[in-house]
Amino acid sequence: MTDAVVVGSGPNGLAAAVELARAGLEVEVREGAATPGGGCRTEPRTLEGFRHDVCSTVHALAAASPFFDGIDLASHGVRLLAPPVAFAHPLDGGRAGAVVGTVDATAAQLGQDAAAYRALLGPLVRDARAITTSVFSPVLRSVPEHPVALGRFAAMGLRPMSWLASRFTTDEARGLLAGVAAHALRPTTAPLTGAFGLLLTTLAHTTGWPVVAGGSARLVDALVSTLEQAGGRVVTDRWVRDLEELGAVRATLLDTSPRTLLTLAAPRVPARYAARLARYPYGPGLCKVDWALAGPVPWEAEACRAAGTVHVGGTLEEVARAEADVAAGRHPARPFCIVVQPSVADPSRAPAGCHALWGYCHVPNGSTRDVTDAIEAQIERFAPGFRDLVLARQTTTTADAERENPNYVGGDISGGMATVRLTLSRPTPRWNPYRTPVDGLYLCSSYTPPGGGVHGMCGVHAARTALADLRRR
Repeated sequence: MTDAVVVGSGPNGLAAAVELARAGLEVEVREGAATPGGGCRTEPRTLEGFRHDVCSTVHALAAASPFFDGIDLASHGVRLLAPPVAFAHPLDGGRAGAVVGTVDATAAQLGQDAAAYRALLGPLVRDARAITTSVFSPVLRSVPEHPVALGRFAAMGLRPMSWLASRFTTDEARGLLAGVAAHALRPTTAPLTGAFGLLLTTLAHTTGWPVVAGGSARLVDALVSTLEQAGGRVVTDRWVRDLEELGAVRATLLDTSPRTLLTLAAPRVPARYAARLARYPYGPGLCKVDWALAGPVPWEAEACRAAGTVHVGGTLEEVARAEADVAAGRHPARPFCIVVQPSVADPSRAPAGCHALWGYCHVPNGSTRDVTDAIEAQIERFAPGFRDLVLARQTTTTADAERENPNYVGGDISGGMATVRLTLSRPTPRWNPYRTPVDGLYLCSSYTPPGGGVHGMCGVHAARTALADLRRR
């Protein structure tokens, strides 16, 4: 009998496997794709010599994650490279807001909003370690180690970003907050969007928004190597269609969506739990474009040229309108776009003088529409001449994304709607969301707390649950 099998080799699946193997268990990871990593992979999607990350490029959460603190990335050849500007938000007329280094340095660029920015972000940056420790915990099941810091963060984070932005008057500051909060894939008027924006901005001021030298796949390579050193192994090109295929296993951990859990474990899943999983609310999808460029993006705003991430959408009001359209099932005429330019920090992503770039916009879940023109129009708006630099492009619709990675249901890369309920207890309300009603079966994907992103903590908490159960048997 095998001790443990992990189905799926995204960062959470690999983190779970590492945790189990380090505890002395015999562990095997099964992956259907030809290479491990899920969305944390790097491929030559356009032209020879260009390295494009499939999804994850900017690793703010990995840089702050307790799990990655325990991985000696340097010994595996992994280098995290921070761009001069963490993220920027262009506006018409060559203006932009940008997060550069410290709170004071950023505030100094925001004119009459400088004091308000310091007042909002200063205390959070001072409490950053305490906040991230709490955020990465299995929320409902943990007594906060730092209740005062967490309480201060929650008091603001539970608010909509539109409410937090109301204390600012300049378009630069308001746009900066709207863009980073839009990573929640929710309207800026939705509760909890403040938490997404404040956490990511806090990390920008502390651990940074780095990229991995050579591509995100290097991070996965380090995890696979760490697992192998602990005695585990990864098997690729092996789709699992039914849990019966695994044979006798003491613990099975699924780095999958709730939908896939139902498919693999039927008919062992109790009807009530199955009904809840079937109703799981997936979030918006995305349409992503990878570009090979003949040179850097000609942003009008200088800060954008040095940024690893550029939030393209215009004023707060424009971003709010675009995200509200998506939430209502519409495709915005002027979408909010997240544009990542890894070549700013990592020239190895493209041939000399060239740049690798990707950008995506949010679209309704399950949309099959190719919105490349709308994305490029938004970039061209703030970087005239951008289209003249395009050597090649590849577009990935929501259908393409789900076909490549079944975890991205309808193109949802975040593990479900960023609602308060799902953030606290996903995929269903249970004291321990990692343990399913099926004996020996666990969920370790981003569809469990603390949710989406490359941090590995969903896998860690699921593995620890499985280990505790195995010790009691």
